[in-house]
Amino acid sequence: MPNPSRSRAAALAVTAVLLASWVSGCSGDSGHGDLTAQKLDWKACPAPSEAQGGGTAPSPLPGGAEWECATMKAPLDWSDPKGDTIGIALIRAKASGDPAKRIGSLVFNFGGPGGSGVATLPAFGQDYAALRTRYDLVSFDPRGVGRSAGVKCENDQQLDRFFQQDATPDDAAEQQALLRNTKTFNAACDKNSGKVLPHVRTTDAARDMDLMRQVLGDDKLHYFGISYGTELGGVYAHLFPKNVGRAVFDGVVDPTQDVEQSSLGQAKGFQLALDNFAKDCTSKAEDCPIGDTPQDVKDRIAKLLKDLDSKPIPGVFPRRLTQTAATSGIAQSLYSKDFWEYLTEGLQQAYEGDGRILMLLSDSMNGRSENGQYSNITPANISINCADEKPRYTADFVKSRLPGFKAASPLFGDYLAWGMVSCTDWAVPGAAEHPDVSAPGAAPILVVGNTGDPATPYEGARAMVNALGKGVGVELTYKGQGHGAYDSKNKCVQGAVNGYLLNGTVPRAGTVCS
Repeated sequence: MPNPSRSRAAALAVTAVLLASWVSGCSGDSGHGDLTAQKLDWKACPAPSEAQGGGTAPSPLPGGAEWECATMKAPLDWSDPKGDTIGIALIRAKASGDPAKRIGSLVFNFGGPGGSGVATLPAFGQDYAALRTRYDLVSFDPRGVGRSAGVKCENDQQLDRFFQQDATPDDAAEQQALLRNTKTFNAACDKNSGKVLPHVRTTDAARDMDLMRQVLGDDKLHYFGISYGTELGGVYAHLFPKNVGRAVFDGVVDPTQDVEQSSLGQAKGFQLALDNFAKDCTSKAEDCPIGDTPQDVKDRIAKLLKDLDSKPIPGVFPRRLTQTAATSGIAQSLYSKDFWEYLTEGLQQAYEGDGRILMLLSDSMNGRSENGQYSNITPANISINCADEKPRYTADFVKSRLPGFKAASPLFGDYLAWGMVSCTDWAVPGAAEHPDVSAPGAAPILVVGNTGDPATPYEGARAMVNALGKGVGVELTYKGQGHGAYDSKNKCVQGAVNGYLLNGTVPRAGTVCS
């Protein structure tokens, strides 16, 4: 089961469509050899591949600006930079303003890990129109993702079964089934993508970004990282502090936590988001259709999930809505306050025996399109996490931690605790307990934390600021809901971010937006 630390932008893009129909610190040259001299062949973008999520070719931006795509060559193995290469898929929209005032490229990573930047950036390109006045907007599929040597594991039919399994076992038989299915999935990844699995660590992607910086012709990397993209940005800053330009981290991963601590933090974060959803529904003038009080809303959801454990209901034909699918669907809807209306309607329908909306939300979480094809976000997510994360947890360990997880979240605790076994049988050892993001000497990095963030809890922003080191991280707080802050369209947040990226104006540390 993938870690649900997905980017808000990627989650929004997929859900809208469905519902509508780590090497310790060094700096300087990366040893790229002649790859730094390569010329990118920019062409009109094709339709996204199945691995990227499918769909149609990106539409022009307002004003007619076309999206362009290219492929950058990067070493498969950064310890052998003159060996085999892989292609890193890129997308850009050229700056719209006065060429004399162009700063350079602004590189986006929307998170996951496993999200396709090539597919996501066009869906939200207009949200960054102000930034495009002085930057080329650029994003990419990190290695292992989409068209960048995308990891392949099981086929679509096998994935349907994988996501229907009981991810919160109640007895020995269910526990063995979960462990067996996880082992089978991981073996399929090794069989189908064994060559790339050792080379999808975040440190590898960070080195790709420094090569990208040079190939794009920029002296510094100007960067906008969201969710996992903040971890990637922090690792980049650690490896190449002198190459950091103007950078923003939004929806911030806590770089000091191991897998258990991060999963427990997410349990608390999603529970907080659910609490806020229940309070919002029951505080309105009209009757809340899914409960009379916040506790009543949560009690009814708990009963629904308990009932689904033994008796799934019809979902998206021919599949049925299971307890696991409903839980992931509810989690997906908490990424943005914009999704709360879908959650309300989905719960109403589920109480009446119709699980379609909650299953569509679950499909969005898992990267499944309406035609039954899966993107590779789950294989990529698991591959990158397992390559990065050193801990390998046993079922007995998880069971010993269940009481703490259930206390943190009666609804999501079991789900997130059992997710820790995802890497137990992984073919590649994990790199570290947690990433090193210390970046002495780097330019200021604006770190934006959202107090209501379910996937990357607010406390992670302060931890990132402290880990980056004195004089680097600058914290800004947004008192809001959902994953991330900039795409909430809060004027205070966007003003601070735009002011730094466009004009170099660093906001006062500790600034609060509400």
